[in-house]
Amino acid sequence: MNIKRSIVLRVRIAFILVFLFAGLIFYRIAHLQFVEGDKWQAKSESLNFQFRQVSATRGNIYAADGSLLSTSLPFYRVVIDPVVAKEEIFNKGIDSLAYMLSSFYKDKSTDSYKRAIKDARANGKRYLILNRRQVGYQDMQAMSKWPIFRNGRLSGGVIFEKVEKRYRPFNNLANRTVGYINEDKYGAGIEYSFNEYLEGQNGKALFQRIAGGSWKPVFDAEDVKPDDGFDVLTTLDVNIQDVAESALLKQLIAKDAAFGSVIVMEVATGKIQAIANLEKNAGGRGYGENYNYAIGDQGLTEPGSTFKLLSMLALLEEGKINLNDSIETGNGTFRFYDRIMRDAKNGGYGTITIKDAFEKSSNVAISKLVEVNFGHQPKKFISYIEKAGLDKPIGFQLKGEGAPYFKNPEDKYWYGTTLPWMSIGYETKLTPLHTLMFYNAVANGGKMVKPMIVQGIARGNKLEKNFETEVIRKSIASDKTIKQLQMLLQGVVDNGTAKNIYNADYKIAGKTGTAQKLIDGRYTQLYYTSFAGYFPADNPKYSAIVVIDSPKGFAAYGGDISAPVFKEIADKIYAQDLEINVKSQPKFQFADMKTDEFPFIQAGKVDELQLLCNKFGISNHYNNEGDESWVKSSVSNKSIQWKANKVEAPTVPDVSGLSLRDALYVLENKGLRVVYEGKGRVRNQSMTPGMTIYENTVIKLVLG
Repeated sequence: MNIKRSIVLRVRIAFILVFLFAGLIFYRIAHLQFVEGDKWQAKSESLNFQFRQVSATRGNIYAADGSLLSTSLPFYRVVIDPVVAKEEIFNKGIDSLAYMLSSFYKDKSTDSYKRAIKDARANGKRYLILNRRQVGYQDMQAMSKWPIFRNGRLSGGVIFEKVEKRYRPFNNLANRTVGYINEDKYGAGIEYSFNEYLEGQNGKALFQRIAGGSWKPVFDAEDVKPDDGFDVLTTLDVNIQDVAESALLKQLIAKDAAFGSVIVMEVATGKIQAIANLEKNAGGRGYGENYNYAIGDQGLTEPGSTFKLLSMLALLEEGKINLNDSIETGNGTFRFYDRIMRDAKNGGYGTITIKDAFEKSSNVAISKLVEVNFGHQPKKFISYIEKAGLDKPIGFQLKGEGAPYFKNPEDKYWYGTTLPWMSIGYETKLTPLHTLMFYNAVANGGKMVKPMIVQGIARGNKLEKNFETEVIRKSIASDKTIKQLQMLLQGVVDNGTAKNIYNADYKIAGKTGTAQKLIDGRYTQLYYTSFAGYFPADNPKYSAIVVIDSPKGFAAYGGDISAPVFKEIADKIYAQDLEINVKSQPKFQFADMKTDEFPFIQAGKVDELQLLCNKFGISNHYNNEGDESWVKSSVSNKSIQWKANKVEAPTVPDVSGLSLRDALYVLENKGLRVVYEGKGRVRNQSMTPGMTIYENTVIKLVLG
């Protein structure tokens, strides 16, 4: 009996405890639901629903002619919410969808895709990435018409998540100049310097956290759409950029040089047409554009003899020299205190004129002249550097510009030898862009303009901001001095250290530069070679600078290394630019041709023209010298005389007077790329007949 009571008591106690525990649970549930419900609901929403950033579409970067240099292309990650589709739609389309996914991605079987989607649907999984591979816009459009997908996001469950990637249609052309920007908003070039315009304003949208830690976008009335970025319009010319990079690369490979830079600029406006920077890749395998030596700190170096132009400016402005005065250079050596100045030519130049001294780039002559005229007042020489705007950063549009370095006579590091060596481009540092800006001012009649690489900010067809040419100095010297400097620069090419790039078709003006490299405080047998100048010399349109660092080989001078690159670039630009050479083209003269008596025949293939003339009974004669089949016409004694037009020679042919059909036939058979404007026969051509043909060069024709 006691045992029975004991058992019953224990059961009752256990029942009471279970009842109390269940009541406690019920109480806690009720308390959470009705008392703390709002608190936990808000916490749940904050954990599972968030307004997250939606990136704006980044703006495009364009070349001067509208060619696309950098853009953001949309790619899409294909995701499905398999629970959304109704049973009928899902069952009807799942087999076809799985088959099409397998056929498109080619990574899984049809059964694998079908099983993955059905399992996710059965388990209530709301977010299934079908494949990690992203698809393009055209593929996305096609996939949106597939079974189940064609019902859209709300009825079919398909989600095309947009992912943007930066794309460059011209690949690595102007790679460092166009630049990049990373996730930390650090980078280089235009992408980095103009990021405030390109990046736009990000938006926000509501996202839901789902299984696996992924976030799925949810439509919400409070979503803020992103404001896409502005487009950046540069001054770059893709054709000139291509020419500059190709010419530079060829010489770097030939001379096994460390690195090189080229800048091409429009004289009147300061608009940069091309910037090329190439250096040896790690391990010495090929060349890549990894740093902008043309404008950056690492491009700061002793310029060498290109700086002699500034020395001549200072000497001429002082009015104490005449270019025809004589200067004694002796055997090519001269002692300044404890250092010996040497000329490049063994044995020196003896007694020569100051003009010859500049053209031959005599270190002894220039340094002696500067020391005599400014040695007692070096600050006055420095003042000419300041007047030319070479002592401070330019304020260029790209970030990372190097600051020039010049010693001050009051510095403790100013020695008696500083001025003579500074006068020939040592003990000072300049970027190639600074040197080019100075030479461009001489080409521009003394007016110094700030180099620019971005000319506008736009959105669509609307120009939002325009960057005008900025004049830094109205004149860096008197008109007389500028004309003398222009004469000196042309003399360097006609008679001096750059006569190897003389061109009979148009004039080049410029100056060679060769500087020994200072490494660990000692000058070495490695050289920094350069050539800065402009063309055509008589009516300058383009200025350019070429620098090549540490070329290998015996003749490591600016005239042998950098000047030929300048000439190749100038030749190709001249060949492509109709405006700068059309004035020198011989114009057709038809004054003697009476169109009321003769057909208006200019040029063509002789057998076709003779057939036409004979058909109409027109007297025509051809002295078939050299068996040429292409001719030009002239009228003599009421008959047409055919004159041989030698288009078969391995040079640029004269196609003026030809029909467009014949001109295309002749030029394209020579490997030239032809562009034209107007109608009728060829009136002008951009390349002078007889010029050397470079492969894939563009020749422009004007018809009329």
